[in-house]
Amino acid sequence: QVQLVESGGGLVQAGGSLRLSCAISGQTSGVYAMGWFRQAPGKEREFVAACSWNGGTTYYADSVKGRFTISRDNAQNTVYLQMNSLKPEDTGVYYCARATNDGSYALASMLAPAHLYNYWGQGTQVTVSS
Repeated sequence: QVQLVESGGGLVQAGGSLRLSCAISGQTSGVYAMGWFRQAPGKEREFVAACSWNGGTTYYADSVKGRFTISRDNAQNTVYLQMNSLKPEDTGVYYCARATNDGSYALASMLAPAHLYNYWGQGTQVTVSS
């Protein structure tokens, strides 16, 4: 049984930074892409960032491009989301997710659809105050 546990969320002021972590446990063998999604109150869950197994392919939502960075340490079974220059509109519950394949797509945007991910964490709250 695969388990994903996010951590690192919290309350920050606009312009601040947070680093989210996602620990993968249970069944960590194989290769798979990882993604981050978020859901603001009253809104649909949206794609934030994703990374292929080897880190060779990354993709970001336009709203976070240039501010957020996804990375992973496969040896430690951990994926990260570094969030800089945070804005109030970044507020929401952030979820990490594991895909069913290594994410080696010819087009990086193909990492975005939520249906590609079959394991999800419980989420961690990120609140950015103005």
